[in-house]
Amino acid sequence: MNKPDNQSRTEPNAVTPRAQDYSQWYLDVIKKACLAEHSAVRGCMVIRPHGYAIWEKMQRELDDRFKATGHENAYFPLFIPLSLLTREEKHASGFAKECAVVTHHRLKSVNGEIVPDPESKLEEPLVVRPTSETIIWEQYKNWIQSYRDLPLLINQWANVVRWEMRTRLFLRTAEFLWQEGHTAHATEKEALEETWRMLDVYADFAENVMAVPVIKGRKTEGERFAGALETLSIEGLMQDGKGLQMGTSHYLGQNFSKSADVKFQNKDGRLEFVYATSWGVSTRLIGALIMTHSDDTGLVLPPKLAPVQVIVIPIFKNEEERLKIVEEAKKVAAELKSRGVAVRVDDRDGIMPGAKYYEWEGKGVPLRIEVGPKDLEKGSLCIARRFVPEIQGEKPEEQRRRRKSFLPRAEAIASIVPTLEAMQKELLERARAVRAGRTRVLDKIEDFEKFFKEEGGGFAWVHWAGNAGQEEEMAKRFETSIRCIPFEDQLPPEAKGEGNCILTGRPSKQRVLMSKSY
Repeated sequence: MNKPDNQSRTEPNAVTPRAQDYSQWYLDVIKKACLAEHSAVRGCMVIRPHGYAIWEKMQRELDDRFKATGHENAYFPLFIPLSLLTREEKHASGFAKECAVVTHHRLKSVNGEIVPDPESKLEEPLVVRPTSETIIWEQYKNWIQSYRDLPLLINQWANVVRWEMRTRLFLRTAEFLWQEGHTAHATEKEALEETWRMLDVYADFAENVMAVPVIKGRKTEGERFAGALETLSIEGLMQDGKGLQMGTSHYLGQNFSKSADVKFQNKDGRLEFVYATSWGVSTRLIGALIMTHSDDTGLVLPPKLAPVQVIVIPIFKNEEERLKIVEEAKKVAAELKSRGVAVRVDDRDGIMPGAKYYEWEGKGVPLRIEVGPKDLEKGSLCIARRFVPEIQGEKPEEQRRRRKSFLPRAEAIASIVPTLEAMQKELLERARAVRAGRTRVLDKIEDFEKFFKEEGGGFAWVHWAGNAGQEEEMAKRFETSIRCIPFEDQLPPEAKGEGNCILTGRPSKQRVLMSKSY
């Protein structure tokens, strides 16, 4: 029977309003949705089942795209010999401060204290993988001899460790999950094409699966991946006006093939160093998902990434009603499942329907179907949407009413897939509208200062002709950074053309994208 429940798992978790404290709101959404929590290891998180289910859906979507572009999955060791990491000097210096190092392979008890056994000290320290270029290219040396072995298109799903001092769930943790692609090519042209191709794969995934609009561009020299000749990125804007780097694709030239001595015999019979790329996205994408779509009730998920797209909740007062209602709820779920919908029936006993609504809304489930005695009698269903597009001037209670609809049973079931498809598009449209409302084309430093210090900031299109030191000056004055140098087709019409650098006044041929960032 649907009775009140005193168990802590059903007690509501309050969400701090975004306008009051955005950082706390973010953590509250994660807690209420049961996505992740801090672990006993400083800076490392535990991804809970609901959070991991979202990551699994991301994995499937991305993995299908990787394989459709000819890539295969493999796995490489977690530990990298220090000598391999330091072969590529820029790469090693770029990650040096974040590396965790293993120096012993066992412990021993000394006077009741467990300490590293001095006799187990490794001949060479092992670095816990911060990224895998060096150890992968050490293996590629055995795999590549001829142009016939190219291109080599490999991806791995793995965990990496970067010893961050200031951590934040999903956005920046000492250990995180990701995928990293590492490809080898016979020519620079092919490697550059791969770099752009994979950035486009990421952008397509972000917009059409995550419903997060992104700007594509290249990083400045100071922001490039350590050891890369070129780094391309996709940049999203979160609800608080801060930018988030959501994925990167790097052209590595011959840097890593030279450091690992990976040569191939070209068609003319000459030995040549291989051209390389690497690219990756991580569980940071879950943070982007939260900050783009969620509200003060909790998590909002685009249907394509919702582990549960529809939750069916039976409503009853006694055992006689329970048997009939639960049977109907399971029939509804079976019909939806046959249409490809990820659906679940919440028939847990001892929990009031209202508590179930609150729980599943907090977890971001797109649609809820309520089945009660009156619905069974009338042959109808109640459908509640987690999200509806906002109407200007609409009162909160009016929006709440608009989220619910009562439809004849057959019509209700037929409406579920189209409704999910509509919600996916509506979330992307809303995210684009939020971004547009917080984007400015700025030409004067005074306007730049006002935008970021008084108006809350966002994305700023500005002309730039400064150097790395002047980038740091902007960061100190305004806490902003150059997110990317956008590709020409990413610029809005009003931002195109030549102008003068917003800081130095020197002539500038193109604008850059600046914002505060995570």
